[in-house]
Amino acid sequence: MGCFFSKRRKAEKESQPEGEEERPKQYSWDQREKVDPKDYMFSGLKDETVGRLPGKVAGQQFLIQDCENCNIYIFDHSATVTIDDCTNCVIFLGPVKGSVFFRNCRDCKCALACQQFRVRDCRKLEVFLCCATQPIIESSTNIKFGCFQWYYPELAFQFKDAGLSIFNNTWSNIHDFTPVSGELNWSLLPEDAVIQDHVPLPTTEELKAVRLSTEASRSIVPVSRGQRQKNSDESCLVVLFAGDYTIANARKLIDELVGKGFFLVQTKEVSMKAEDAQRVFREKAPDFLPLLNKGPVIALEFNGDGAVEGCQLIVNEIFSGTKMFVSENKDAASGDVDSFYNFADIQMGI
Repeated sequence: MGCFFSKRRKAEKESQPEGEEERPKQYSWDQREKVDPKDYMFSGLKDETVGRLPGKVAGQQFLIQDCENCNIYIFDHSATVTIDDCTNCVIFLGPVKGSVFFRNCRDCKCALACQQFRVRDCRKLEVFLCCATQPIIESSTNIKFGCFQWYYPELAFQFKDAGLSIFNNTWSNIHDFTPVSGELNWSLLPEDAVIQDHVPLPTTEELKAVRLSTEASRSIVPVSRGQRQKNSDESCLVVLFAGDYTIANARKLIDELVGKGFFLVQTKEVSMKAEDAQRVFREKAPDFLPLLNKGPVIALEFNGDGAVEGCQLIVNEIFSGTKMFVSENKDAASGDVDSFYNFADIQMGI
């Protein structure tokens, strides 16, 4: 039995004018722009300042290797970044959707944001970090960490393209796979460390065109104290629920409270279920349950004498029309903070 479609194709071929060749079929993968790996690599450089402007990496993987005395700036989002065998380099990386992996590097100073961060066989690194998961060091010594602090106009969109939240930053919660008894392979940079003294702004005309700032007040990522020693026994938890202005409200609240002398300890953006709300909000949970369906919540921990009263006053004065959870009193505040962040860390696998 013949096939109808095969007969039709035969007839179409016979009707084709003599001498005219049949056009090759076009497939979607044939029409993709060809990627040259050299466009996503810095290799074997010495005493140079190089970089990539916003839009030039666009989510590709990037490799940096065998560079010495170089200043390297990637002002775009990437899939993953690997840095191998680099010495005495300054490295800035825009948001990385996956992992950043340093191997066999020494005397480097870096600022970067990523989902996963790992260092192996390195020594003497200074890293201003935003990392969604617990940073890991292995077989490495004298690694120092600070909180990511950077701004340029495209950076917020690049965080979104990389699937990273500016509020999920565990920069100081380091795990050492190869600890040495009696020694500490890592430490935190001084709180008053000026990032520009470690990772200076670029000096080439091309890279200076990116409108950069390292001021803490302009940083895309909120600058937090992390696991540094707290100044006070009093902390306060504030939870903002998803809405049109949640991020703007969180930033405003941080600015107000930091301006009054309180310290931002840590931040989280995470989805909550009804049972989570019951554990964190207790008797107030029914008031907030309908809000959980709108999206993830943003939680902020502030520290300082009078933090609870200070948070309550500012929330009532400036955000009176916005529903937020604020610790009720000093006695409950510590439990509120622990309950929320324990739940959040478990959910995020930290």
